[in-house]
This record gives sequence, structure tokens and C-alpha cells, in this order.
Amino acid sequence: MIKTFKGKMAHLDVLKIRLSTRDGKTGYKIKKFQAIGTSPSGTTQESTLQCFSALEDPLSFTASATIDFDNPLLLGVVYYETNSTTADFGGTTIIFDNKVFNQDIFVSHASGGDSVNFYLELEQVKLDLTEATVATLKDMRAGPDTNFGP
Repeated sequence: MIKTFKGKMAHLDVLKIRLSTRDGKTGYKIKKFQAIGTSPSGTTQESTLQCFSALEDPLSFTASATIDFDNPLLLGVVYYETNSTTADFGGTTIIFDNKVFNQDIFVSHASGGDSVNFYLELEQVKLDLTEATVATLKDMRAGPDTNFGP
């Protein structure tokens, strides 16, 4: 089964997508993570969207254009770019397709101030009790107490 989410995000927005269940036996994998500007032909824009399995510190988290592949909470990234003066339209999508998660996820957006539309497609995966426990513990272990700094 495929679950889809779409929406419009302003600069520095963070969106929580509720996925958790009581028993945790429903897992998900990212299939698609895409973005397009709200006015792609009329503006020059750079946007970075990131998808996380949890937030390091939910109370002080700020969306950022800095991408850290060493962050164990990072599930996927979309970099969207368009240039109105040269009519170039492009975007690079990077997906961590093998990571299975069973908790709520968070999508963040950072840009020069422009809004962006996003589309997220998740593949639903059935988990047995052991897989559900492992997926939950990975997010708990890599959660708020993790230090990502140098």
C-alpha cells in the first residue's frame, strides 16, 4: 500500500506527519520525495527539504539548508533549484530507500524565503514484532540526546 502526502511549505516550516501506530507493526519506506516551487517559471529559487525520523531537539529545531548525511535521523533530502533568467529548471532528489521507520516523521524546508510544494510517497511495510521493536529503538537511540556536532 502507498501513502501520499503533499502540501505547501514556507521558508523554515517544519511539518509533522503522523505515522505511528499502537503496536508499531506498520513500517514505511520513502518511495518518492519531490518538490516544485509555487511559481517555477517566474522566480529564481533554491530550496532544501529534508525528511527526519525524529528531531534532535523538537523545542529548538530550526529548518536548515545544511545537509548532514552522518545524521542517523535523516531519511531523505530534496534540493530544488530554478533560475528564471536562464529558464533552467532542475532538482536533485536523494532518497535513503532502505531505511524502514514506524514512527512519526518530520519534513523541514529552508530557502531564501520562497514557498515550495512537496510530494512525499511512502510504501507501507508489514513488520513482525522484532522488526517493529528494532525500528522503534533506532529512533529512540538516535533521538534528542544524540550529538551531531564536531
